[in-house]
Amino acid sequence: MSDLSAAFVRLHARLTPVAFVPEVRLHQADEPIGLWELTEGEFHSAQPPPFWAFAWAGGQALARYVTDHPDLVAGRRVLDLASGSGLVAIAAARCGAAAVRAVEVDERAVAAVALNAEANGVRVDAELGDILDGDAGDAEVVLAGDVFYSEAMARRVLRFLLRAARSGARVLVGDPGRAFLPRERFHELAAYEVPVPEALESVRVKHTTVWELDPAPPGAAR
Repeated sequence: MSDLSAAFVRLHARLTPVAFVPEVRLHQADEPIGLWELTEGEFHSAQPPPFWAFAWAGGQALARYVTDHPDLVAGRRVLDLASGSGLVAIAAARCGAAAVRAVEVDERAVAAVALNAEANGVRVDAELGDILDGDAGDAEVVLAGDVFYSEAMARRVLRFLLRAARSGARVLVGDPGRAFLPRERFHELAAYEVPVPEALESVRVKHTTVWELDPAPPGAAR
């Protein structure tokens, strides 16, 4: 991670416990809208919004599920796709994953993942890059929190996750009812009422589901 990105994360976010996964501490922003405008991600440039600065509902639910079901990842190689703050990756590392790879397209997110992993005393390999046109490598478990927030992103993510599942990986996602989640491709594992920043979601609690991807086409014989 670059020193500049790490300094930005430390300056604009405080290390605090995650609301729904208090076992994990993250660098989180106190005031979402001001930081969003500061990074100029939404309106002014190609810089991604600061997804790394908040514990989003999908990631919280997925991290909770992993924490409560450590056998899912224990001793396995894990990929956390679009990792954001690294919450899900850190949860997997805490539960004994053999290796955890956290991939992000935002350099500040990569810095946040590294800082957050260090703060939680775990090893996470934070990687900068867009891997959606490739594959999940040697990952045995692929985790993705809150990735179906736009139609274009959802199409690319689904294709990537299907390739991973058809290569033998278990694929789990956490999603708070985003419009572009292809529900027919998943089956439900758990559902939670997750606390969220009201400034981001316009509510204080989001009903959030952890899903597992079925690599077979909808309606195919099992």
